[in-house]
Amino acid sequence: MNYHKYYSVDVVNGPGTRCTLFVSGCEHKCHGCYNKSTWKLDSGKPFTKQIENTIIKDLQDTKIKRQGLSISGGDPLHPFNVPTILKLIKRIKTVCINKDIWIWTGYKINELTIEQLEIVSLINTLIDGKFKKDLYDPKLLFRGSSNQIIHKLR
Repeated sequence: MNYHKYYSVDVVNGPGTRCTLFVSGCEHKCHGCYNKSTWKLDSGKPFTKQIENTIIKDLQDTKIKRQGLSISGGDPLHPFNVPTILKLIKRIKTVCINKDIWIWTGYKINELTIEQLEIVSLINTLIDGKFKKDLYDPKLLFRGSSNQIIHKLR
């Protein structure tokens, strides 16, 4: 898996102060997407053990209390990304017990594969649905268009 950006401190992509990871790879290619540079699977940089360790360290940092991790993209649930995302989430759930995890995906929850649903079973919030430019609403919290649904899972 590749990623484009990692923010160790973010207050936009989810509630509270968070870490945010933007991954590469998206097959939805939504018209009006603000993150087109993340569409190609081979764009960005390789997601290494080093960046994984940095995320864990940042989540455990007591100087800046972070509520959790947000994962967007691209699409974290792109089939190519699923094994790495699953491994990362399992590690976070083991060593950062009180941190929540939010994921944005263009897939609808009822379209997900068994492998994608395994990830969803471990996270706190899923925002699903493709961005639709004609349904864009800047007043929406944590989503770009009104068709996207925020699923509180735990």
